[in-house]
Amino acid sequence: MNAIKHKTVFLLITFLLTVQGVNAAHGQKDDYDEHRVDPTFEGWLTGLKSEAKVKGVSDETLKLALKGVKPLKRVIELDRSQPEFKWTFEKYLNKVVDKRRIKRGRAKLSQNKATLEKIYQQYGVPPQIIVALWGIETDFGRITGGFQVIDALVTLAFDGRRSTYFRRELINALLIIDQGHVSKQDMIGSWAGAMGQTQFMPSTFLSYAVDHNGDGKKDVWKTRNDALASGANYLSQVGWKRNESWGMEVKVPKGMDASYFDQEKMRPMSEWTKLGVKSMSDGSLPDNVSEAALINLDGEEGRYFLIFHNYFVIMDWNKSTSFATSVGLLSEAIRN
Repeated sequence: MNAIKHKTVFLLITFLLTVQGVNAAHGQKDDYDEHRVDPTFEGWLTGLKSEAKVKGVSDETLKLALKGVKPLKRVIELDRSQPEFKWTFEKYLNKVVDKRRIKRGRAKLSQNKATLEKIYQQYGVPPQIIVALWGIETDFGRITGGFQVIDALVTLAFDGRRSTYFRRELINALLIIDQGHVSKQDMIGSWAGAMGQTQFMPSTFLSYAVDHNGDGKKDVWKTRNDALASGANYLSQVGWKRNESWGMEVKVPKGMDASYFDQEKMRPMSEWTKLGVKSMSDGSLPDNVSEAALINLDGEEGRYFLIFHNYFVIMDWNKSTSFATSVGLLSEAIRN
């Protein structure tokens, strides 16, 4: 890979990790820490330790994890300067689903075939979906962020803009360390606290991470099997339907009323057939899916997709139609 391509990949991963930071706090309004009686960092830290102890974090973990911790200027800079990305779907797709990622995805699917099959049998999520998420989130575990999560979350929790949200995530991160899953030094993630190969926030980790290899630790950082199984468990728990696809690209009749392009409006598959919506291959629509919504990405000259129940499960992971559609298309390219 030449220098220009290296730079492109770096900028893309920086963008993706930034988006993950935004999505991690999706729906969180700016707020101020009701616990901050003492405005100094030392006073705030004392209050945090007291609350963490009440919530079950041991004195030993607090001592080790918070020793010498202080707000990081770089985290504040990144939080304050999140760019407004207004990419078209095609531009986004071309960045995250390129030939290199498809090739690597096929290799990862083959290399992890036995593990992914076990995960599929247990959670019902197809191997290609897990590998596609893994690839788009962290380039198959290659780039997972460069910040110690405790330090980043301390910074954001003390900062004051979204401190209630990040204070909860910080205490959850301390609980994860206290439970013995990872050390502070190995708890690495994005500037917003998204962690490991699956980019889980600490609260997501506590709810969905699993110990797939049975070593007593839920390790989404260095243990690939744990990371992949944790991703599958997440999708399963939020409603993934076994033996149903995410959606499909379709052709629509010319001049079709734009009111039909509404991801919130699910219609019976038979209705889409009557309206003249056709698959890109042989024109037929699947008979094993009861209903779907129709979306149009990039306007009249863009692409059209029928999206099924599992599409919205992917959007629970990241509330972006570009992300969810790219995961679906990458999964198909990897499988084929």
